[in-house]
Amino acid sequence: MKLKTIIKIIIDFLMTIGLLLLMAFELLGRAAHEWIGAGMFLLFIIHHILNRKWSKNLFNGRYTAYRVMQTILVISVFLTMMGSFISAIILSRHVFAFLPISGGRNFARILHLLSAYWGFVLMSLHIGLHWETMMGMVRRLVKRPSRIRNIFLRCLSALIIIYGMYAFTHREIGSYMMLKTTFVFFDFEEPLIWFYIDYIAIMGLFVALGYYLAKLLRRAS
Repeated sequence: MKLKTIIKIIIDFLMTIGLLLLMAFELLGRAAHEWIGAGMFLLFIIHHILNRKWSKNLFNGRYTAYRVMQTILVISVFLTMMGSFISAIILSRHVFAFLPISGGRNFARILHLLSAYWGFVLMSLHIGLHWETMMGMVRRLVKRPSRIRNIFLRCLSALIIIYGMYAFTHREIGSYMMLKTTFVFFDFEEPLIWFYIDYIAIMGLFVALGYYLAKLLRRAS
């Protein structure tokens, strides 16, 4: 495996971990949230530098159904990241507290909430679009096929999808995305592990949706 590919995998892995950590917000503390967010934005920039070839070819070649969806997702994720970063600067009490910014905090809070939850869902879908490629890398490393392992992984995937649908509803993610609720509720008595189990399952749900959507679009192309 090429060094550049390894670096891409590491960056993407760190971004996924960062995304999950950021969703905990006040459970980890405001200062930690801000510093993780700043690190996430830095990783986002590195990610785009490493994938600059894709951006250069944006207006070249034929647009299949899959490529259209991929492009829409990339642009949407970019917009949510910009929304998160701009609103984070306005709301910052630690990392960017030195900036002479006053006013606009109510708008920034709403923008941050929208960007965070839409970004979480869209990034998960984006991972799903590339899941087949990632699984191909794993298959090359695991040279011996196993029917039992395949059955186990399919059952596990089904459980994650089912539980992810429950967690999506239980955590009221849709309410935040549609601004039906503008204040995020955190249960400070809840063990952090349960919070992350729910959010990992929700991420798994949308990764699966992205994966199966990619399969359908490739067949349609």
